[in-house]
Amino acid sequence: MIKEVEVRIDLAHVGDDAYLKERGLKKLSVKPARVKHWEIVRRSIDARKRNPIYVYRLRYFLDEAPDEKTSILSTFQTIKDRPRVLIVGAGPAGYFAALELIELGLRPIIFEQGKDVRARRKDLKAIQQDGFVNDKSNYCFGEGGAGTYSDGKLYTRSHKRGKIIKVLELLVEHGAQTDILIDAHPHIGSNKLPKIVQNIRETIEKYGGEIHFDATMTDLMMDQGKCVGVVVNDDTEYKGEGVILATGHSAREVYRLLDKKGITIEAKPFALGVRIEHPQSIIDEVQYNRKERGDKLPAASYSLACQVEERGVFSFCMCPGGLVVPAATAPGEIVVNGMSLSRRDSPYANAGTVVAVEKEDLAPYDDHGVFAGMAFQQAVEQKMFSFGDGSQRGPAQRLTDFVQGDLSTDLAASSYIPGLYPAPLHELLPHGIYARLQKGVQQFGQMMKGYYTSEANVIGVESRTSSPVKIPRSKETYMHEEAEALFPCGEGAGYAGGIVSAAMDGQNVAKAVAKYLNKDANKA
Repeated sequence: MIKEVEVRIDLAHVGDDAYLKERGLKKLSVKPARVKHWEIVRRSIDARKRNPIYVYRLRYFLDEAPDEKTSILSTFQTIKDRPRVLIVGAGPAGYFAALELIELGLRPIIFEQGKDVRARRKDLKAIQQDGFVNDKSNYCFGEGGAGTYSDGKLYTRSHKRGKIIKVLELLVEHGAQTDILIDAHPHIGSNKLPKIVQNIRETIEKYGGEIHFDATMTDLMMDQGKCVGVVVNDDTEYKGEGVILATGHSAREVYRLLDKKGITIEAKPFALGVRIEHPQSIIDEVQYNRKERGDKLPAASYSLACQVEERGVFSFCMCPGGLVVPAATAPGEIVVNGMSLSRRDSPYANAGTVVAVEKEDLAPYDDHGVFAGMAFQQAVEQKMFSFGDGSQRGPAQRLTDFVQGDLSTDLAASSYIPGLYPAPLHELLPHGIYARLQKGVQQFGQMMKGYYTSEANVIGVESRTSSPVKIPRSKETYMHEEAEALFPCGEGAGYAGGIVSAAMDGQNVAKAVAKYLNKDANKA
């Protein structure tokens, strides 16, 4: 018999498993001798009242032992001589599609325009310290995708898209801590993700897959409406039974290529704004109702949203105990993002704070057609850069000055390594975006006492919340309806928003490819 129970404990007893087990047994009115095994299913924090409480979901196996669990990787077999499926992009969508293909008996061949996860570090250092942006290898491009070096948060609301637990279990089997299986808001950290990503690559190669770095897809090979392969670096052709496009939300050249090939793409809603950085101590005090967080509570986070003039203003990608990082993908741009290391022990907290972009904002870019949103994005990013000194220093204002429309005389301390300088973000941002942010953060200050403070910096620009372009696909086949055997996937195609949802989409697309190939084989 299996029984589950919810147990709430105070901070003094956190980490005392014997106490936790006993509390659960008392609540169930079960004798300890009947318990053959027990485990934590879920762990979260309830900080709504004065004293924060840990909430656990416990599972007890009474009078019977649990079935022995089989690892996912133990079922894998070599696929060296199996049909080849080409994957463009080595982010979470591409890598989890590859793992799923191996499990299904197909051979993934992956092409990544950036470098492997370790070699990327040199290019990230060049952005941080020298202001040099490599347009093939940066915080967005390279093995592991944007999530590898921008936090590693594993929270998603996309529960209908697939089995979240399978993604988490695969991460654990490749080196992640088992805590991610039970935490309500699981997190790995940008210091630990690179090794996990490397382990995934080694698994793919071990069973017969291939991964090519510094390999930019420069063309799609089409034959009578069917995608039969890709051209890499302008001169090398690779053929496969299907092509999965998992290129991420910033691969602008891919959208241009599809448009050039006559393959339909669509404009898609997105958001743009700023990244706001507070001292972590302020967020902790507000959220936990105490001056000192102590060692039993993690760095506190927040999620805020409101409506301003019929448009959403909301926090995005909140990084407690985190860092603000430069995320431009080409020279001449300023783009910022956030990340946290595994311990989340930075003295700063940051979050993207953005406004939904609507048609009225894009009116000046109507002549760009489906690329209007992309042109809008780039124009703001380039304006932020051109106002500065040609480096990756970030334009910023104190939060109170931002709201009042005043240029800051100085700035609060920041985690942003390239450095900040005072700039009139209220003038550099499009007027409609600024006006709504101005009112939105004032509302946030009313919703969360202590949020509206001169100790916080507003840094521009947070523009890569998602892609402004979507690659349409059939709901049934996951295939582009105008290009047989071409499977758009993940954030870059407009079907995910984060590591876990991108990974699940990769798994779903891999299954769709297998189904397509099986039907194709039956026809033959």
